[in-house]
Amino acid sequence: METLFRNSRRKLSQGLLFWREVGQGANIVFLHGTWNDGSQWVPTMESLSHEYHCFAPDLLGFGESEIPDIHYSIDLQVESLAEFLTALKLERVYLVAHSLGAWVAASYALKYPERVLGLILVSPEGVATEGTNKRLKRMQSILQRSELIFTLLRLIRPIAKMFGWEIKVKEEWRQRLIMEQYPTACELLFERKLPEIYAEFLENRLAFLVAPVLILQGSKDTQDVINISKTYAQLIPGASLKMIAHGDHDLPQLCTSFVAEEIRDFIKSRKTSWAVFN
Repeated sequence: METLFRNSRRKLSQGLLFWREVGQGANIVFLHGTWNDGSQWVPTMESLSHEYHCFAPDLLGFGESEIPDIHYSIDLQVESLAEFLTALKLERVYLVAHSLGAWVAASYALKYPERVLGLILVSPEGVATEGTNKRLKRMQSILQRSELIFTLLRLIRPIAKMFGWEIKVKEEWRQRLIMEQYPTACELLFERKLPEIYAEFLENRLAFLVAPVLILQGSKDTQDVINISKTYAQLIPGASLKMIAHGDHDLPQLCTSFVAEEIRDFIKSRKTSWAVFN
């Protein structure tokens, strides 16, 4: 039987927000990753819709939500999320979030701890590690290059290879094309001034998270991303980190059944704990 999703829009103070909704039961809000929108979570929501009431908004500036001409920040996304949940009278929710969405979710849980029943963070962004500066500068460089520069790099690549220099032109061009589709993600992660980005990083605040936290990370992802997940797990009291042996960069879509099962187990364990202590 086909799962019937409800698509809705709501005018918030900063712009129109679009979301997908399905199911009934405990409320789960899914936040998408950096190079995506809420549709990323549709397969997982379909799997969980018979047990849970699932919501997947497109963050402001992404997907079918409005892209207002404003200065974007993580705190702006947090406040838009808070306004959205208040409008829908979702007082306490589970947050399941990937990459950039996980940064927003963790920031929301720190600011509004009484509203979060639990967090599942999938390959999260939002903390500084040893490779952060290098990664930011690399992504800024890719974004700033013209097509002419990419063409020249393709031409000199064979010569560079002779001297032992590796120029990843195809990989970086593919990344550039993806980045062009998500200008708000680029602004949040790379185009703001570095002090502003670093001011919203969470490594100095994660110790104050009170919601139960599960971190899911694919073991075939890049080492930088794996290090960020490990940092989250080390800094959040009581957090659990699960490495998925066959998982790559997009666990919600590539490992849907595994992620859905982890969400079920996490919520069931929270309900069991609540029953025991109450």
